[in-house]
Amino acid sequence: MKSDFHMHSSFSGDSDTPMLDMIEYAIALGLETICFTEHYDEDYPEGEDDFSLDTSAYYTTLCILKEQYASKINIRFGVELGMQPHLVALYTKYVQSWPFDFVIASQHVLDHADPYYPSFWNGKKPSDVICSYFEETLKNLQLMKEYDTLAHLDYIVRYAGSGHTSYHYDEYADVIDPILRYLIEQGKCLEVNTAGFKYELDHPNPCEEVLKRYRDLGGELITIGSDGHKPKHLAYDFNRLQSLLTDIGFQYYCIFQNRKPEFLRLSM
Repeated sequence: MKSDFHMHSSFSGDSDTPMLDMIEYAIALGLETICFTEHYDEDYPEGEDDFSLDTSAYYTTLCILKEQYASKINIRFGVELGMQPHLVALYTKYVQSWPFDFVIASQHVLDHADPYYPSFWNGKKPSDVICSYFEETLKNLQLMKEYDTLAHLDYIVRYAGSGHTSYHYDEYADVIDPILRYLIEQGKCLEVNTAGFKYELDHPNPCEEVLKRYRDLGGELITIGSDGHKPKHLAYDFNRLQSLLTDIGFQYYCIFQNRKPEFLRLSM
């Protein structure tokens, strides 16, 4: 697999890596196509990281580097939107105002707090929170239209603590299945995010059981991304994905240009 379609640079509030460094490392890895998907989380909880995005500066820099490196690598223009119900109109107008190649929908915030932070979990029962997270994800997807893939479906388990990071699909089937069915009905992609390996979960996000269920339900559209914020995390453990995905029954993954999918064989 020669494409990474979830990556960040210093234009994202949680990365300090220059875009140039990410590009040069991607070339060194032999990647053929990459898509920057900088974070834009409007109305992110006050006092936490700043996930606003200077889209004009981001796009200008990307265009310059895209032209500069055109003979070495294909660079695409993307964004990762942090979903919240009251932001749908804002995000719709925003996406339609820029020539994005690819738009990621992500669920980072629940009850106006990010489970990334340990304080989020104080006094909470993890299994109840995980259920609420999946329910909120479906609610947001049903409101949003301007996205191409759902990222790291089980993002929340990364931070849920011992006994929950290795959860089983069966525990949450009643709240996961509606998400998978909705993506299939809408013709949207499900992302396979290898940051789960980086977080030592021993599975991608979502886990293999969820990916298998998606395929069993008829889901075929997947995108692949490392969620890399540093060069060393680009294409992270992509070598583990090919057999994992083909064993489940996937044959292709999608990359995007001008919001249109291109299907690449997993065997390539």
